[in-house]
Amino acid sequence: MYLIQLLPMKLLLSDHQLHLRFAPLTLTRPVAELRCGLFTNTERWQLLLPNAQIGFETESYLSGKFAANDGIWINAQCIANAELASMITNLKVGEAIYHQDILIAKNGEENTSIQSDFVDLLVLENRWDLYLKNDAILRHDFKLATKNSVSKELSRTNLLIGPAQDLFIEEGACIEGATLNTTHGPIYIGKNVEIMEGSMLRGPLAVMDGAVVKMGAKIYGATTIGPECRIGGEVSNSIFQAYSNKGHDGFMGNALIGEWCNLGADTNCSNLKNNYGKVSTYSYEQQQQVATNETFMGLTMGDHSKSAINVQFNTASVVGVSSNIFCSQFPDKFTASFQWHADEQTETYRLDKAIEAATAMMARRKQEFSQHDTEIFKFLAKN
Repeated sequence: MYLIQLLPMKLLLSDHQLHLRFAPLTLTRPVAELRCGLFTNTERWQLLLPNAQIGFETESYLSGKFAANDGIWINAQCIANAELASMITNLKVGEAIYHQDILIAKNGEENTSIQSDFVDLLVLENRWDLYLKNDAILRHDFKLATKNSVSKELSRTNLLIGPAQDLFIEEGACIEGATLNTTHGPIYIGKNVEIMEGSMLRGPLAVMDGAVVKMGAKIYGATTIGPECRIGGEVSNSIFQAYSNKGHDGFMGNALIGEWCNLGADTNCSNLKNNYGKVSTYSYEQQQQVATNETFMGLTMGDHSKSAINVQFNTASVVGVSSNIFCSQFPDKFTASFQWHADEQTETYRLDKAIEAATAMMARRKQEFSQHDTEIFKFLAKN
C-alpha cells in the first residue's frame, strides 16, 4: 500500500452538491461512502494518507453520523489515487486543483488554480458510473490493496484460469472446489471470506471481508461484493455495498444494491430492453424518469429494502430506502422509500416498524442501528 503522508492533516470529502444524483444509495450516506472497486473513497484516502482526519461535507440530516471538519476540501466524485494524494499534501493555502473543468481539491478560499495533467483520473459523474467504471476502479484498487503484500495460497481443490499474480487471497479466507478466472481481470478475496464449492468467479472481481459466495454461484466481472454480503445465483457487473443478501438463485446485472438489503429467492432484474434501446431511469435530482445514453442498466436499491421470492424487476428500476416489494407481476420502475408495494396496492411502511425491522436485521450481524440511523430514517420518512 502507498504510505505518502508524514504529518497529520484534515480532509473534507464533499458531495459537491451532487447528493441526489447518486440517490437512493446516498440517501443514507455521503458520496464518499459509496463503495466501488474494493473501497469507498473514505477508505482510499485512509490508505493513502493514514494519519489524515476525515470529515464530510454532506446534507445536514446526515451530518450527525458523518461530521464535517475544517480540512482541505476534496471532491468525493474523484477516485483517490497516489498522484492526487501527493498533490494534496503539497497544496498551499489558496490553491485549487482542477481536472479539465472539474474542481478536485482546494485549500481554503481559492485564489490560484492548478490545472492537473492526470491521465487516468476516474470521476463518478452519474449513479450508473459506479458499475460502468467499476472495471477500471477494481484494477486500480487491486494494485493499491496488494502492493508489498503476499497472497495466501489457493487450495489445490480449486481451478485457477489465468495469471496467478492477478489473484490475491487475504488471511482467513476459505475457498474450496471453485473456479477462478483472472484472464480478463484481477480477483481480490478479502479476509475471512468463504467461497463455497461449485462457485465460478471471473475477474475483475472483489469479494470483501467476511462475505460469503454460496454454492454454485456464477459471478461475472466487473463486480464488487461488499463486506459481510451473502451472494448466490448469477451476478454480472454489479455492486453490493455491504451486509446485503442475495442468497439464492436469480439474476442481478448492472445492479447497485445498498446495505442491509435482502433479495428473496429467484428475484431477478432485467438489465436490457427487448428492443435494445437506451434506458430511462428515475432521477432523485430531477424527480422524474430521465433518458440516459445507456443500454444496460439493472436494479438500484437503497439501504434496508427487500424483495419477496420471485420478484421480477424491470430494466433500470429504482427502489428507495426501507421498502418492501412483493409483487407477482413487474413492480413500478420507481418505488419511493418506506413503501410496501404489492400488485395492486401500496402502503406506507410505518416508521416504528421499519426501525424495528432494521434493528433486528443488524443485530443478527452484531451491528447496532444507532440513534444517528434513527434520525436519518425519521428525516427520510418525513421528507
